[in-house]
Amino acid sequence: MGMTIAEKILAAHCDQPVVRPGQFINARVDLVLASELSGVLAIEEFEKIQGADGVFDRDKVVFVFDHFTPNKDIKSAEIVQRCREFSQRTGIRYYDVGRAGIQHVLLPEQGLVAPGDLIAGADSHTCTYGALGAFGTGIGSTDAAAAMALGEIWLKVPESIKLVYHGRPGRWVGGKDIILHTISRLGVDGARYQAMEFTGRAISGLGMADRFTIANMAVEAGAKTGLIAPDEKTVEFVQRAGGRTDRCYQSDPDAEYAAVYEFDVSDLEPQVAFPFLPENAHPVGDADGVEIDQVVIGMCTNGNLDDLRTAARILKGRKVHPRVRAIIIPGSQKVYLEALREGLVETFIEAQCVVSTPTCGPCLGGHMGVLARGERAVSTSNRNFVGRMGHPESEVYLASPAVAAASAIAGRIVGPDDL
Repeated sequence: MGMTIAEKILAAHCDQPVVRPGQFINARVDLVLASELSGVLAIEEFEKIQGADGVFDRDKVVFVFDHFTPNKDIKSAEIVQRCREFSQRTGIRYYDVGRAGIQHVLLPEQGLVAPGDLIAGADSHTCTYGALGAFGTGIGSTDAAAAMALGEIWLKVPESIKLVYHGRPGRWVGGKDIILHTISRLGVDGARYQAMEFTGRAISGLGMADRFTIANMAVEAGAKTGLIAPDEKTVEFVQRAGGRTDRCYQSDPDAEYAAVYEFDVSDLEPQVAFPFLPENAHPVGDADGVEIDQVVIGMCTNGNLDDLRTAARILKGRKVHPRVRAIIIPGSQKVYLEALREGLVETFIEAQCVVSTPTCGPCLGGHMGVLARGERAVSTSNRNFVGRMGHPESEVYLASPAVAAASAIAGRIVGPDDL
């Protein structure tokens, strides 16, 4: 019996010819990452480990300050300061204001993630790197401390499920719509501790930005990781970023899956996830013109350049509704600069949007767009739990950059074709 991509990656990282679901292993990591919020907790635990005078490999531990940066208050400034001092003392790579971005956009573009890697991140959306054929998985801060010291994580080999997507998506249907529809079918725990393997003609036809979006939200179905087999587009992206391409795994034809799901996206409409779960996704028409107060486009789920291009195509020559605040958040400094050079930033500002430095801020209700009581937002982020972006009596609707931009113009939730 053959192995899946997930099983092949894990086997290679624990020096076993074969691993099977349910098996417990110690696996070497290619990269350990943390933000300032998870990193400060990891540092506390790391310093309790006897003999941990330094990290296992300073080239394989990365801190990205992206949640409350630029610092919103004294407390956040002190947290970042602690992480900055630890990084400088241990010699690990860290990304600070002006040189940073949102970790799940930044690290792939920096060439720090490659196909076949095992990435352990103290952030639940580390599964984003599955878009490159890497096994990215979120871990707790205590586990991150151990990984920083030992270069290993202990985990159970997950079952794999195969998701096959047929057809060709319509003009305004992309990765966000596909993954929201998938989660609505599986549920937020439908892939609990499993590896989601996204395959099929519709997936191979997607660009890298859409693939990153799909892999990013695998955890919203409860998955341990989400993987897309590397192809020519993957290799081109990684080589352009300066990364390795010598471990491009494919699942064997006789690999065993816990389940196989089939989707036809040919007639899929743009999707919107209503409060208060990502699984509560419906066609945009079901929103029936729900009035909104704020739109946020970007962040780790949809903060790549192609995402901003999509939003700009809709916003160009139009104005945001006078009742709506529209916030654009590029995923990295590089994305920001390229958007500026292409004239996208000018389009956003002329449409009366505000363009923010790269930050996770509004996604977790931290800063740069916190919601008040009773307010509604359309966001291209990945979670819409109660109080996720601010007041517990506010509401968040998850959507693609296309739907978010159209809704910003209309002042209510609509699809681009409704403008």
